[in-house]
Amino acid sequence: MDFTPYLDSLNSSNLDEVLLSVAVQGKVALALKGRFFLRCLCDSFSEPTRIGCAVTDEQSCLTYLQQDSYELLICTDFLESGNGFELARKARELQPELKVVVLALGDAIPVEYADAGWLEAVVAEADFIEDQKPLEAAVMAVMGHHSYRSPSLRSGQLPYLSCPRLTPREYEVLDLLASGLTDREIAEQLVVSEETARTYTKRLLKTLEVNNRVQAVLKGMRCGMVQI
Repeated sequence: MDFTPYLDSLNSSNLDEVLLSVAVQGKVALALKGRFFLRCLCDSFSEPTRIGCAVTDEQSCLTYLQQDSYELLICTDFLESGNGFELARKARELQPELKVVVLALGDAIPVEYADAGWLEAVVAEADFIEDQKPLEAAVMAVMGHHSYRSPSLRSGQLPYLSCPRLTPREYEVLDLLASGLTDREIAEQLVVSEETARTYTKRLLKTLEVNNRVQAVLKGMRCGMVQI
């Protein structure tokens, strides 16, 4: 799905986490699985107007890359259709100078891509939960013409994961967060005030022992509590 015409609606000052603080001079392409990741990433750039492509499938992203020059591509390995690693390969064929960062929701690099020279930076989903800002580190690395692998990919060991029991209301809130909704939109869905919705979100973060919504959704995914 192509969300590029609706970029303004993807940006939301209600998000309480900033993944990227680095400045990118050229255009940015985002190919991510679902509205949740698109909203988080769009909100994370200091200059969101640089985002020229916000899609959830491989082919739409390649179409944008065929039409214009981009400096940075951030994609997830799993997409609504297509494969993020294949997208990275094809994108580099189209634009050899393009910088690419892959967010591996599967916490691994497939064997056939492990030693590929075009695969500059890969971040494991598990490392987000540890609050090490691996995506920011990956972008900074590729912008400086370096390669990057997040901690668990370098060590080959995933961090320990504890999965707490959620209340029915916490499951509801987690599911709505994973859908890419803001506090205001969650309040409308649950027919409560925005302040109450914000309180629900804070309680969920405390239960999951995480610091922000991105970590909450990713931990929920890893624990099998929610899907995107």
